[in-house]
Amino acid sequence: MQTTLIVIAVLITSIIIFRYIAMAKIKNAPMVADHEKVLTLTDKNFQQQTKNKVVLVDFWATWCAPCRMMAPVLNDVASELSGSSHVGKVNIEQYQSLAQKFKVRSIPTLILFKNGAEINRFVGIKSKEFLLKEIAKVG
Repeated sequence: MQTTLIVIAVLITSIIIFRYIAMAKIKNAPMVADHEKVLTLTDKNFQQQTKNKVVLVDFWATWCAPCRMMAPVLNDVASELSGSSHVGKVNIEQYQSLAQKFKVRSIPTLILFKNGAEINRFVGIKSKEFLLKEIAKVG
């Protein structure tokens, strides 16, 4: 009985330590610069930048580790898009009004717009292949 309790205690301690290390690595993920094709969206240019095109908009924040993990994926998506399809980003810390307008409750939230109207939304980390497929459906 005592051996079983010791084994369980060691397992629980190991899980806690592993989780702490994993969270520390995620929090320390570096900020990645946006690709030159990524649109920086603001409350002033949002309507104009999403009009007459397909735009996948990333609602993000600097303190959000999953958002930092999505940045390279979005850069890859932006580099592969052509024509009237684009990737845009909204920093919800700077443009809270846009996050409220589109009812963004958690981040990262990706909203796909066509001609300024919301077509679909995705919450959390998504793959490049998934996002390209969803954009192709609308484009």
